[in-house]
Amino acid sequence: MAALEFLSKAMVIKQGAEARVYRSTFLGKPTIVKERFPKRYRHPVLDEKLTHRRTVQEVRSILRCRKAGISAPVVYFVDYTSHCIFLEEIVGSSTVRDYIASNQQSGSCRQQDLEQLAERVGRILAKMHDEDVIHGDLTTSNMLLRCSPENGECDLVLIDFGLSYISAFPEDKGVDLYVLEKAFLSTHPNTEALFEKLLKSYTASSKKSPAVIKKLDEVRLRGRKRSMVG
Repeated sequence: MAALEFLSKAMVIKQGAEARVYRSTFLGKPTIVKERFPKRYRHPVLDEKLTHRRTVQEVRSILRCRKAGISAPVVYFVDYTSHCIFLEEIVGSSTVRDYIASNQQSGSCRQQDLEQLAERVGRILAKMHDEDVIHGDLTTSNMLLRCSPENGECDLVLIDFGLSYISAFPEDKGVDLYVLEKAFLSTHPNTEALFEKLLKSYTASSKKSPAVIKKLDEVRLRGRKRSMVG
């Protein structure tokens, strides 16, 4: 297979339960390749079907975001036989996680800067959900800041749509926000007010936010009840 032969010369930078991620050059451009490998514990026919569907969902979510003006990696090429997605590498970027952590530690960033970032994240997620894209793994590690060397302005890029899918259901969007909230508060202690700023921006920006926030509150309540029982 051409894609697998290409990957034999690429550098593995990450391996998870679902996929291997490589760094290489494709058509002269810095490229990230995600390869979904077979799961030996599943029946081969079922595994092929599930893997194909997951690959299709990931590509569809990225393309829908980009069409809506949401920054996400360019899809260069997809090989559905080997389940490989060739994506633009976001060169010169840093994660939102590192940005928040470094500024909290150094104290060099004004609180206003972090609040503006939270508001921007809220607006982008509102636009994504209004397009019915569910990310499935929202964390500050899956958001990149790419700053222009010319004017210093930073673009917020969403990455890693491996668990994404398309859904218009408010509960799916509420769960998406709940996943982010849990990841956000566990990764960045004492940022409850910052996350509420994000949610306020989301609520003001999304046409469908009332139903989504209602579902988020329901999911939060269920989470608290489970914690009490546990």
